[in-house]
Amino acid sequence: MKVQAFIGIGSNLGDRLVHCRAALDRLVLLPGTTLKRISPFFESEPQEGVEGGRFLNAVAEVATSLSPRVLLGHLQEIEAALGRSPDHLPRTARTIDLDILLYGDTVMHEPDLTIPHPRMAARRFVLAPLVALAPGLRHPVLQMTTTELLQRLGTEHPAAVSGMQR
Repeated sequence: MKVQAFIGIGSNLGDRLVHCRAALDRLVLLPGTTLKRISPFFESEPQEGVEGGRFLNAVAEVATSLSPRVLLGHLQEIEAALGRSPDHLPRTARTIDLDILLYGDTVMHEPDLTIPHPRMAARRFVLAPLVALAPGLRHPVLQMTTTELLQRLGTEHPAAVSGMQR
């Protein structure tokens, strides 16, 4: 049985669009996984003290039969293939960043995997593309829709970047 999952995609180093598209090309190849939709790309300033230039962000909706742990392993392999070191230091620029945002209604807290993503509800650069795909999707812990979560952050929203569709 396949589960609906949402994967955050971001890059702020090098040719950001090339890195994001390469990640999407690899997502399509994951076993037991179908890429359903991709949000528009959004550009934003680095947040939370992250180094480097502006980020390009999007969200991919997938249907997958992979477990969250196996999916995370594949995402880490994609990051490594696209130049992100496994020992990447927090708050440094990155060629690619792939995060499991939501995995069906799953709620899990493990040392290196928390679902829903623990900071997604406070990040415009995650919520804006997620709202573009699934405005009525409900956060399984907060019980608010993605639209409500974004509205809670205020009126400043990142703008979709034209000409950067997949």
